[in-house]
Amino acid sequence: MADEQTLDTDNLEAQAAPGEDLAVRVQQLEEQLAAAQDQSLRTAAELQNVRRRAELDVEKAHKFALEKFANDLLPVVDSLERGLELTSPDDESIRAVREGMELPLKLFLDTLARHRLVPVDPLGAPFDPEHHQAMAMEESVHAEPNSVLKVFQKGYLLNGRLLRPAMVVVSNAPTTPPPSIDEQA
Repeated sequence: MADEQTLDTDNLEAQAAPGEDLAVRVQQLEEQLAAAQDQSLRTAAELQNVRRRAELDVEKAHKFALEKFANDLLPVVDSLERGLELTSPDDESIRAVREGMELPLKLFLDTLARHRLVPVDPLGAPFDPEHHQAMAMEESVHAEPNSVLKVFQKGYLLNGRLLRPAMVVVSNAPTTPPPSIDEQA
């Protein structure tokens, strides 16, 4: 009987050892499964981010595809506007020439507006360094300091993004001359 008990104890120990191996193996497999699930979630998130970035890139490409072309056309608009500025609307001898410049300019500006290219004409507005380029400063008693007195060249925005800054003259406060010797006395 003692021999049978010894055999039963050995069997129990032998059975316990494989049971412990199974528990360790189950824990290892559960850790591997958790790591694989984590990696799968990370991969899915990365794939979603790549898709989102690609969609944004395509949207930007559509939105700003006209940027180079528009930059090439703006000097034509500038030339037509300058030509109109230099001609007198009251002069009958060049009335046909003015109309010949006004109509294409209007068509040009309407076409640019349809493609979300809008002018920045800040005359009288406060100076904005994000949309204006100061070409000069000029003293003015009539305008607020740091406001736009003159516009040399209009700026343009394409879909809300600056395509070309407006070139402007900015006002500054008049400097008062130092008091003379007579005034100090």
